[in-house]
Amino acid sequence: MFSFFKSFLPTSYLLPGWLILDTNPLVGLLQGLVGACGISVLCSLLRVHLLLEESWNERHNEGTSSVRSSSKPVRAKHGLFGMLQFFFVTGILAVVGSRVVSLVVLEFCLRAVSGLLTAGPETRKYLQQLLVQSQFSLGCAISCSMHFLHEGASQRWLSLLLAAALSWYLAKKAAALLHHVVALYKLHSSQRYCGICISLLTSGCHLLPMLCRTMIIAFFVAVLGAVSIINQQFLSATEALRFWTPLTICYTLLVVYMQEEQHRLPSSQALLNAVVVRLGGLMVLMLTVGRWADVLHILICFLGEASCLIPNMDLLDAASSQDEEDFTNYATTARRQTSRTHQKQRQR
Repeated sequence: MFSFFKSFLPTSYLLPGWLILDTNPLVGLLQGLVGACGISVLCSLLRVHLLLEESWNERHNEGTSSVRSSSKPVRAKHGLFGMLQFFFVTGILAVVGSRVVSLVVLEFCLRAVSGLLTAGPETRKYLQQLLVQSQFSLGCAISCSMHFLHEGASQRWLSLLLAAALSWYLAKKAAALLHHVVALYKLHSSQRYCGICISLLTSGCHLLPMLCRTMIIAFFVAVLGAVSIINQQFLSATEALRFWTPLTICYTLLVVYMQEEQHRLPSSQALLNAVVVRLGGLMVLMLTVGRWADVLHILICFLGEASCLIPNMDLLDAASSQDEEDFTNYATTARRQTSRTHQKQRQR
């Protein structure tokens, strides 16, 4: 059925090869939808985590004479603008080819690992910033994993349709949890009569480690798929070595440069500069050893990164303003409350 509709689309004798999608449009759209849902779930849960810390900090500093400099409060993103952003990111992920998606995934993993090795005592603060910066890269990772896991399947659009439905359901549940926390968490946590808010009050400190473990699994699968997808483009080991050598050298230098820039500039400005430097480096590399389609897709990735980061700059500001001491006290208090709850249940 899809081959019948595909016969009406322009073919290579009407359009240059670098303007033709490398996958079925329906498959690309479903992969983009799954990736956009993953980004939505990440943003919602990250906002919930930051709201929990913000609420704890308010209770911890209540009645003290010290005044803390607080950033803009974290709020839920909803309405028409949020839906337009979601569908725009879906379209971007649907259009970008698997080769460029794989390169974005590998670049992000290299940057994340090097940043964690050099973060030092600010590891947790870097993790929060990294989660905010990983939005578009996570969408690329999910799209790359879907392409790798379903490659060669005759009717892969059916499994992708099921994955898209499940992802949409999870994104809606995560958004509903965020709206519930924004509207009712302070009241319910003080009165202690809401099961959701009590669970977040007692075990909310485990939300950030859970997000980190989930991201590690997602990017581990994506790296396997990315290496497999890129190696399929080469006919010999010599061509593969000619591609991987400048890529590794280029991004090692870029990572060192971006780490220095991140210490000298404000977090938001350093983030935007890092996006331009990273994707600019990819573009130069693709102009050297890539194709015209790859260059076009990297330009599209600029729009994808901007559509994910600019509306969520408040997340980056909130993540940058969190203190390590506050989190330690927060986690300790949460563990004590959990142990007290277990003791009360045993006494009953």
